[in-house]
Amino acid sequence: MVRGVMSNGSPLDELCRGVVDLHVKAELEQRLASGKRLRIKAGFDPTRPDLHIGHTVLMQKMRQFQDLGHEVVFLVGDFTAMVGDPTGKSDSRPRLTREEVRAAAETYTTQAFKVLDSQKTVVRYNSEWLDALKPSEMVELCAKYTVARMLERDDFSKRFEDKRPIHVHEFLYPLLQAYDSVALENDVELGGTDQLFNLLVGRDLMPRYGKQAQIVMTTPILEGTDARFEGGKVVGAKMSKSANNYVGINEPPLDMLQKLMLVDDLVIWRFMELLSAKPLEEIKALKADVEAGRANVIAVKEAFAVEMVTRFHDAQAAADALARRKEIAAGGAPDDTPEHAVPSEGGTVGLAKALAQVGLAASNSEATRAIKQGAVLLDGKKLGEPDAFLKLAAGERHLVRVGSKNRKFAWLKIT
Repeated sequence: MVRGVMSNGSPLDELCRGVVDLHVKAELEQRLASGKRLRIKAGFDPTRPDLHIGHTVLMQKMRQFQDLGHEVVFLVGDFTAMVGDPTGKSDSRPRLTREEVRAAAETYTTQAFKVLDSQKTVVRYNSEWLDALKPSEMVELCAKYTVARMLERDDFSKRFEDKRPIHVHEFLYPLLQAYDSVALENDVELGGTDQLFNLLVGRDLMPRYGKQAQIVMTTPILEGTDARFEGGKVVGAKMSKSANNYVGINEPPLDMLQKLMLVDDLVIWRFMELLSAKPLEEIKALKADVEAGRANVIAVKEAFAVEMVTRFHDAQAAADALARRKEIAAGGAPDDTPEHAVPSEGGTVGLAKALAQVGLAASNSEATRAIKQGAVLLDGKKLGEPDAFLKLAAGERHLVRVGSKNRKFAWLKIT
């Protein structure tokens, strides 16, 4: 059953939560009010085998449409991934083979079903229709758009001005993505804000093939775990595996929880607004409580991290991860803590020298400074300036922790 727009407008409000671009809201309201079961499409080019929580911002919007009774198409861009999306690129992307794309695509749907309802999701591959396009049909597709419109894209225009190469196949990418909408005859296409141009090409192209123009909705791009709050806003590169600032949805529960706890205290609200199931009003109230000193931001971050681990694993995994994190914070070592044999000189070795030897500090002087500043724990005990020249004896085995936020652990076995 499809839920239409209620008298208080709640389904429309729910769908518009967090949306950045909406072309056109009046059209969406009209189609929702009609009671028609809409077809919602979102495309994913499988260029890498794993999804991270940044991808799920868009998937949550897909799930909202599903929960309202609409059809959601999870489109695997196995053909377009071989072309390569030029969005945001100052140079041409390396091209992938069909085998590389297929290998990455195998993991996509199973991971996506951690957010989407597998029973209500239609999975399609755009090679179904793009492989079948005849040369004459490809020419016809190209004839429906102009080079001038393509050069309106910032990335293309900048490359053109800088005399950087723009290959012809890159112009094809937005057209091929748009043709997906023609083939599927979807009512709505979802994408990240960086996909707005491509999505609008689809909206322009559909009427030229006699189809009703799609509605375009974009969701924010989530910044990475290393983002910071500066000048009143969140700044930083988008979450990505290549930047090593991601939280993978298939990561072990403890790793996922630890990464989320290390997100900057002021940035965590951005993560919560985009990913938490809590109402925005509740998140705003929590933020006000923290700012007023009525609540602890660490407790808020823990609750959010537990919510995420529960979503992608289960409640027991989240509880176990939180308990293990607290054990580690108290001085206990992670299960995968490395052990290093450290040779002594005359039966002892300086702690600072040992830290430098095993890579926990760049040099003896840096290790000494860390000890003096209280950034080193030895067997759970916080050290200070009097311990700067502490000696460890042969035959001893110690657990050391260096750093507080980005902490590193190691077992030192003195030989």
